[in-house]
Amino acid sequence: MIKIDAHHHLWKYSSETHGWIDERMAVLKRDFLPEEMAQNLKFSCYEGCVAVQASQTEEETEFLLAQADKYSIIKGVVGWLDIRHPDFNGKLERYTKFSKLKGLRHVVQDEPDDDFLLRNDFLRGMALLSKYNLTYDILIFPRHLRVAEKFVSKFPNQKFVLDHIAKPDIEHQMISPWKEDIRNLARHRNVWCKLSGMVTEANWKTWKQEDFSPYLDVVFHSFGTDRLMIGSDWPVCTLAGSYAMVMAIVEKYLENFDEHAVQRILSQNAINFYGL
Repeated sequence: MIKIDAHHHLWKYSSETHGWIDERMAVLKRDFLPEEMAQNLKFSCYEGCVAVQASQTEEETEFLLAQADKYSIIKGVVGWLDIRHPDFNGKLERYTKFSKLKGLRHVVQDEPDDDFLLRNDFLRGMALLSKYNLTYDILIFPRHLRVAEKFVSKFPNQKFVLDHIAKPDIEHQMISPWKEDIRNLARHRNVWCKLSGMVTEANWKTWKQEDFSPYLDVVFHSFGTDRLMIGSDWPVCTLAGSYAMVMAIVEKYLENFDEHAVQRILSQNAINFYGL
């Protein structure tokens, strides 16, 4: 069975561009490059991956695209461009030469304005993505889910994927209103969801498989098996567990699913969504 990791990161560490890495995350203050990622994929029998931006610079986007050209395991890149830029269309035109650029992401979770997704300048830029067949990764916290629903409703022909199931508070087993808001967002058929980033929302030292089941139950019920994809969030996931341990969370949950559903979640949905 082919397996694709739909969400991981690569970087050459810099305190300036990776300021979000605080002292609690000190183990991430180093370079994470494709050679190391390739070892993780091989050990867990994954054939490829999607590299996602971690800092909001065009330099990082170009770095990821350069790595994708060099390493065939990187099947696609989700980069960052300034969607609010007055000449965003010109920027997109210049990036059409990169066939492995599959989508864009903005770190909305860190924006001081909880309604950032609905800003006029952001909406203006978002309207251009489908013209270039680019997807958009939604990176938010649970408090942003209702805004996200309004946001996606404005672009019914745009493909969206929710990163990290919107980062619910798994450590304290908080389920509502996240559950209800996830269900409402999932009613929009152009929105998909990544089964990623969960382990770092649990207790980093004492989490267990059962902690994730209520949250997985919700997203599986909401999105079905046609709009879910597995992702590691490596190397961020290593704050709470090894690559293999983290990927096993979803794989164990899938043990009683039929083969076709498992194939969709472990690879085919990512291939379909990103056009890998």
